Amino acid sequence: MMRYSSTRGQVKNLLFEEAVMMGLADDGGLLVPDEFPHVGNKLNEWRELSFSDLSLEIMLLFTSGRIPREEFAPLIQRSYTNFRHPKITPVVSMGQIHILELFHGPTFAFKDVALQFLGNLFECFLKKRNHPLRIIGATSGDTGSAAIHGMRGKKGVDVFMLHPKGRVSPVQELQMTTVLDSNIHNLAIEGSFDDAQAIVKTLFNDQEFKQNYHLGSVNSINWARILAQIVYYFYAWFQVTKGNSELVNFVVPTGNFGNVLAGYYAKRMGLPIDKLVVGTNENDILHRFFSKGEYSQTSVKETLSPSMDIQISSNFERYLFDLADNSSAQLQLWMTQFEQSGKLIIEPELLQKTRTDFLSESVNDEEILATIRKFQQDHGYLLDPHTAVGVRAAEKSDLKTPVISLACAHPAKFGGAVKQALGSKTQLPDELAILCKLETRSQTVAADAETIKQVVLETLDSQSLTAPS
Repeated sequence: MMRYSSTRGQVKNLLFEEAVMMGLADDGGLLVPDEFPHVGNKLNEWRELSFSDLSLEIMLLFTSGRIPREEFAPLIQRSYTNFRHPKITPVVSMGQIHILELFHGPTFAFKDVALQFLGNLFECFLKKRNHPLRIIGATSGDTGSAAIHGMRGKKGVDVFMLHPKGRVSPVQELQMTTVLDSNIHNLAIEGSFDDAQAIVKTLFNDQEFKQNYHLGSVNSINWARILAQIVYYFYAWFQVTKGNSELVNFVVPTGNFGNVLAGYYAKRMGLPIDKLVVGTNENDILHRFFSKGEYSQTSVKETLSPSMDIQISSNFERYLFDLADNSSAQLQLWMTQFEQSGKLIIEPELLQKTRTDFLSESVNDEEILATIRKFQQDHGYLLDPHTAVGVRAAEKSDLKTPVISLACAHPAKFGGAVKQALGSKTQLPDELAILCKLETRSQTVAADAETIKQVVLETLDSQSLTAPS
């Protein structure tokens, strides 16, 4: 039976439901499965499955045997009924590169794949528990809107979503703030995404607050997020290959390391992946790690790919734990070193070990604009700035085997960057065009954990006073 333990070593032997509902481990670490099933012998059997059916087969391996197939299958089907493409995550071929389109969900971003599922999973688990769930999350743009649309109206769930004021795209902000459901609370913090992420971790590490108010997480620190994302690596591989041993490379634009970590776990499960290329923008902490072995924090720079304007990658701890051969003691030493000095340097032999699986490239704003322009001219295909980071990283990496580059968001969400590149904005889909005509609601607050805690408590108190008796 699959069990889960914390990277920090003090939380062990959790079932899937316990791991999902806990979010961040109570010892401050991240929860990981104690083992990864090897499924290389299943590839031929799974090749013709639909996305939902493939999700069912992969996810059942991680659910600790506690969710019956007949209950889990319709939950997964419901999670993907609102996607605009029948394949959910289709692959389109553009010359020498294959584009994995992950933006066909309700909010036009890859986060929908996991968060539509997670919303239904929370609802399933809460039916068996006699308490509410208070989600506190941080977003650099797309997690917030995807989580809000996955959780809106869910019984027993309140969402408090922190976003950096003025540092998300206008469309991303409207996708969050136009949702007026009574269980959705948008908090615009006067700081960066890293500040928001640090506040969330501080609140989750307040064990009394976490337990008394039943805090839950929708950020990719929640294992269910990573699990759902593993699926589309398999599904993309099936769309590009014909044989069951063909190697491919995946290129992943990333800031928080969750998306590419799912690909790494897919490789550990036996998916024939050659290299995973980490594409960063000028906030290049991950590129510096994989190229030099140095994980060092600098100030956050605002770029044309704002969802990746991150200098502390919250999922990176899971990979470091793996790199340390699952040694919580070594992981603790590394994290203490980083927390105290803002810098972590690994030994040359460990850096060499990372290169078995990872390459990395950093892409600046000028390259982003040039890539959008060139790809449109050469292929008639419009990239959003984050996807352009991946495409340019693929070009710079000189990869030999087939390349699948992840398209993380619809270009209409980042019309400013598209206009800079092409001279005109892309036409907004109807679902996005209507947003500017809708009422909005959000609250501007200081980037301070205690302030956010008081906002949460006051909101919950106000709700209890107005609730029908």
